[in-house]
Amino acid sequence: MKLFHLSDLHLGKRLNEFSLIEDQAYILHEITDIIREEKPDAVLIAGDVYDRTVPSEDAMKLWDDFLIRMAELKMPVFAISGNHDSAVRFSDHGALVGATGIRLSRVYDGTAESYLLSDGDVNVRIHLLPFLKPAVVKALFPEEEINDYTDACRVAISRMALDPKEVNLLIAHQFVTGATTCDSEEIVVGGLDNVDASVFDGFDYVALGHLHGKQKIGRDTVRYCGTPLKYSFSEKDHQKSITVVTIEGKGQIRIDEIPLTPLHDLREIKGTYEALTAKENYENTRTDDYIHAVLTDENDVVDAAAKLRVVYPNLMKLTYDNKRTREQREVTEIEELEAKSPIDLFEEFYEKQNNAAMSEEQKAFAVSCIASVWGS
Repeated sequence: MKLFHLSDLHLGKRLNEFSLIEDQAYILHEITDIIREEKPDAVLIAGDVYDRTVPSEDAMKLWDDFLIRMAELKMPVFAISGNHDSAVRFSDHGALVGATGIRLSRVYDGTAESYLLSDGDVNVRIHLLPFLKPAVVKALFPEEEINDYTDACRVAISRMALDPKEVNLLIAHQFVTGATTCDSEEIVVGGLDNVDASVFDGFDYVALGHLHGKQKIGRDTVRYCGTPLKYSFSEKDHQKSITVVTIEGKGQIRIDEIPLTPLHDLREIKGTYEALTAKENYENTRTDDYIHAVLTDENDVVDAAAKLRVVYPNLMKLTYDNKRTREQREVTEIEELEAKSPIDLFEEFYEKQNNAAMSEEQKAFAVSCIASVWGS
């Protein structure tokens, strides 16, 4: 059985005040063409279909058109709402479109939908778990101790009927501890939205959404597929793709990728103004890509952005990297560091290493160690 794993379409997103609707329409048509050619058994979409809970008319039309094409291809689709989606709006008319084989997660009410998908040789039970907040799960199960996102997911999953003899696949939209983030994501400070990967141990494959860079968490089969488009310049070196999950039986899962080619790439170019506007340096490149230009001139170029747009019409961002800006950064960094206490610095280091804030007990222990070392 071959499944396509997608997530985080963020339809309607704007980047540096540029609308990406045309780019998103292009990539959805490219995905459709690949689906038509590869003929997977189903498409999994792990949340954040829209960029806003109240999406624009253009964004809604893109999603509707994509689902219509899937229905015309008789392609089963299993999609959940993410933290950027309105769960109520996302599930609207879910029963109606379900008649076409398109399954949209409903508002979580204490039970998660599951569907049996079979290709004649392999049976896969697909479970839909839309984005959850602890408060929602706590209200549904007041008898349970739910203090964080891990508890919320643990309780929700414990209510699923998992047959260990079946191949169980989960579609979820959460931030799993240990994952690498990008600038385009909304992450709660201190890692308070983290979910421990151990809550997914009962599943053969976990199709995750929420983070924009493709990656595995622990094992190969707990995986973020990443966005189909680059949504920040921190993703400039990413190769966006469709994650292909081939299931041959229990414990027999292969992961492949099909690369995606955008209408406009996100690129960073660096050099002096003279170098970046020299014909020999740009004539063999895509000048209509979305560009972050980093000028290395020691003196500011008058009206640089307007001048650069003559060559690079989709210039999104302009910064300088020269002696002056480096000295400013160094001074700022030194001032910020000097203003922080040792325990503040250690807490930041701990969070970066563990994607989670220190507990009060850990903090007290660190404070005692620092006092002991410094003899205070």
